[in-house]
Amino acid sequence: MVKEDENNQAPETSSNGLLVVKNLTKRFGTNVVLDNVSLTIEKGKTTIVIGPSGCGKTVLIKHLLVLLRPNSGEVYFKNRRIDNLGENELNRLRTHYGFLFQGGALFDSLSVFENIIFPIKQHCEITSWGQVEELVKAKLAMVGLDGFQNYYPAQLSGGQRKRVALARAIALSPEVILYDEPTTGLDPVRGDVISELIMKLQRELGVTTVVVTHDMTSAYKIADRIIMLHNGKIIADGDAEHIRNYPHPVVQQFINGQVSEDDLAVLRMSGTISQAQFLPRDFEQ
Repeated sequence: MVKEDENNQAPETSSNGLLVVKNLTKRFGTNVVLDNVSLTIEKGKTTIVIGPSGCGKTVLIKHLLVLLRPNSGEVYFKNRRIDNLGENELNRLRTHYGFLFQGGALFDSLSVFENIIFPIKQHCEITSWGQVEELVKAKLAMVGLDGFQNYYPAQLSGGQRKRVALARAIALSPEVILYDEPTTGLDPVRGDVISELIMKLQRELGVTTVVVTHDMTSAYKIADRIIMLHNGKIIADGDAEHIRNYPHPVVQQFINGQVSEDDLAVLRMSGTISQAQFLPRDFEQ
């Protein structure tokens, strides 16, 4: 057990700070993905993390539940430092979190029921299967899929798989739910269903929500706060209206889906077609 001494106390922050990241730096080899990032996640709020691919969004949320450890800096949960905990303590800590992976990450060989009880079996001793069945029924009802207990992932649509994965993420009644690109791969209508569910769970369960997304329609709809990462740093931080009107050109290019002038110039450059071209007849005997 790590002693709760002065080195394990959270830095001075808002009293609503459930998760705190302080001066976090993460490198992979010589590539600096997060560069001295500090951030406070408020309890009961929905925080959206946006930014271009490879800017460190997923790396950041993996640090929030210590799936990755920083090269330097600190991570706190409920005023306790967690990035220096051992795996046994982390396993207990992670029961306070739910995580919706980008692809859902359901086990294809398990039924919907078996997928949802997987984290329960990992962390709890099941003494009453009747209670477990009621719990699964309740979690599926929250995502509109009660009655699908005996289905397998291959029998479900992409949107249904995401919703089952979300039911699994809330199986242990977490305090925090982390979402990694929850609407990726879904059409706009199914993506909006996921956005509505994110808001419903935040409202009805009182959870603290952190969402990594490229989907600005969803971000504007569900966010209490939006932060943008670029080159490993936070370059914008505020509510939806603040981000919409933020003057930084990189922010405006991202939220409006515009290619920069420099990138356009490269794309529009004239080029030559390689002479080493082959036609199907070149391979005929």
